[in-house]
Amino acid sequence: MIDRLIQHINGIMRLTEQEELTVRELVREKTLKRKQFLHRVGEVAQYSAFVVDGCLRSYAIDQNGFEHILQFAPENWWISDMYSFVKNQPSELNIDALLPTNVLLLSRSCQLSIFDRIPKLERYFRILTENALASSNHRTIDYLSLPAKIRYQKFCTLYPTLIHTIPQKYIASYIGITPEFLSKLRSEY
Repeated sequence: MIDRLIQHINGIMRLTEQEELTVRELVREKTLKRKQFLHRVGEVAQYSAFVVDGCLRSYAIDQNGFEHILQFAPENWWISDMYSFVKNQPSELNIDALLPTNVLLLSRSCQLSIFDRIPKLERYFRILTENALASSNHRTIDYLSLPAKIRYQKFCTLYPTLIHTIPQKYIASYIGITPEFLSKLRSEY
């Protein structure tokens, strides 16, 4: 499983053999069953997770009990509640598996150790963070300014493998519509 992460890093920057060994030493493998939590609201996010295969989601639950999905993490994506992870504060998000999922976990202390031992990996994580922030900003603008049909089309472009592998209610939550309205959109698409 760790080879997948090494390939992902090497797609952005080249690691030496010694650096690869350091990465292998500091990440740990975990398998999550469908609906199993990586962490729950109120817990401190102990890990940032790299998805080897499967899919995770992060979401909040509002006062009326409705789920609001912030992120999907299919294979080769990282996911965490970054605020909780970095600030060591209780999380306001749940992260769970939508499918059986294999992940590689990196604790905050191991991440900081990697930054000390392999300084260029700080750049790798900076690039990922910049991309995540840009995507989040773009998604917020889309949510506020685009009709549901276009938001769904963009979802299909961004997550082509998910449209057939996860329940439609999660897609509806992500794009901010009801499952019934999504069903109507899909019949037109």
